[in-house]
Amino acid sequence: MRIAVLSDIHASRPALEAVLADVDRVRPDGIWAAGDLVGYYPWPNEVLEILRSRGVLAIRGNHDRAALTGDLSLFNDRAAEALRWTRVHLLPAGVGFLKGLPDRRREAVLGVDIAMYHGSPRHDDEYVYPWNAHEELLDLARAEVVLLGHTHLPMALTSGSRLLANPGSVGQPRDGDPRASWGLLDVERRSFEVRRVPYDLGAVAAEVRRAGLPEELADRLAAGV
Repeated sequence: MRIAVLSDIHASRPALEAVLADVDRVRPDGIWAAGDLVGYYPWPNEVLEILRSRGVLAIRGNHDRAALTGDLSLFNDRAAEALRWTRVHLLPAGVGFLKGLPDRRREAVLGVDIAMYHGSPRHDDEYVYPWNAHEELLDLARAEVVLLGHTHLPMALTSGSRLLANPGSVGQPRDGDPRASWGLLDVERRSFEVRRVPYDLGAVAAEVRRAGLPEELADRLAAGV
């Protein structure tokens, strides 16, 4: 049983479409998404419709919640501006899709407990980086596999037969590699492969500028930061 794990798509349709093309080549048994489906980039409605139509098992991230509530108090100026844009342009179908998602998810797959959080079992907005990830999170989640997002940095930590993993970001990688990132979880083997996919960065940058979103959201893509 293999699961494609996506996170931090951030409303980038070109990045998502490139990743899903790679997912389709691999042909996993399902697709999960660890939050931040919208925010930053200018295709929120298209991205949410793709996820809905593909039956992706998703949760909300902090950008998704802010797109619904309008509470931007914890966001920097660029993120807040992009979220205000998102709230103006998000259609009722997209709002309904986000409202219907949980903030956390737990599923038993082949008898294996898998827990998915955007931040961590401690707090939905906690940043768990590769350098501060610890097996304690597996204990807190009481799960054999824990999937995280939020940091935009891919990682995989094993502790015996247990696994803590983050697929990195589809729409805005921050590890110095501009290619979209996703993860392939093999449930039975407890293995996690991080896969990288090139996509049309120029098309995203051009649409960011056309939409009037913050210029830095376009500039950072090529550097993968």
